This record gives sequence, C-alpha cells and structure tokens, in this order.
Amino acid sequence: MRPLFEVERMFRWIAVLIIAALIAVDQGLKFLAIEYLQPIGSFPVLDGVLQLSYVENTGAAFGMFSEHTTLLSVFTAIVVVVGLALLLSGRLRDNLARAAAVLILAGGAGNLIDRVARGFVVDYIEPLFVDFAVFNFADMLVCVGAGLLILYLILDLVRERREAAQEKQNEPA
Repeated sequence: MRPLFEVERMFRWIAVLIIAALIAVDQGLKFLAIEYLQPIGSFPVLDGVLQLSYVENTGAAFGMFSEHTTLLSVFTAIVVVVGLALLLSGRLRDNLARAAAVLILAGGAGNLIDRVARGFVVDYIEPLFVDFAVFNFADMLVCVGAGLLILYLILDLVRERREAAQEKQNEPA
C-alpha cells in the first residue's frame, strides 16, 4: 500500500491533468465558434430555447468592466496562480473543495487565455427562454465551481457548529 503522502501527491497531479483537459475542451469549443460560428453570427439549436451566437466579450461576467480588459487579465492571472499553488500545496483536503478549485481554475485559465491571446473572450452559448448573457464553457466551469465552493463552505460551517455543540455537551458540568 502506498503511503498517504504519495496518494495525495498523485491526486494533485491528476487535478492538474483535469484542469489541462478542461482548458483544452474550452479552447477547442472556442476555436470551433471562431471557425464556424463567427462567419454566420448565430445558429439555432432549439427553437426559442437555445442558439449559438458568436460574441466577443471584452469584459467579465455579463460584459461588466469591458473597459478594463488588462485589469481583468491581471486579476484572473493572480487568482489562477494563487489557486493552483493552493491546490498543489495539499492544503485542500476535502474532495468537494478540490473539485470546486479544479473547475474555477480551469474556467478562469480558459478565459484568461482568450483575453491575453485575442484581447476578448469568445462567448457562444445564448439561452433564448430567458434574458441572459451569452456565455461559454469556461464560464460554466467557473459558475459550477463557485456553486460547489459555496456548498463546501456551508457544509463546513455546519460541521464546525456540530463539532462545537458536541464538545460543549462533553464538557464536565
């Protein structure tokens, strides 16, 4: 049986490989959007529900901060580097926290690549059944990762409160 530290190190490098694979998927989808969607603008997928629309987004979520692409790039790069260091340090012990970090890092890096290489992020998924921004695969990774992170934090808080209550019960009167 392998020592625990070797298994932990293996999990960290598997996480890096998953991040790389998700970035590759994101960049591949964006390449397809540029190649096939940009010339036609939009393509209906499900009538009245979903279409693919080529959009060049210079901002962050919903086009916010579109005048500050460089600042967004620097901020995203810092988040990705710090997050990757945290993931590789082994300080994240909970699998839910690790999964959240992997998704957030992959999505952040995918959009950072766009901002640095193109000066904008390629968006292409447009829901039609609701008034919502056009987004991409990397955005979905960040959103799902953020949701998992929030769930982890809530569960961790509940666990801490339960442990504190248990300790209080075990105290001598």
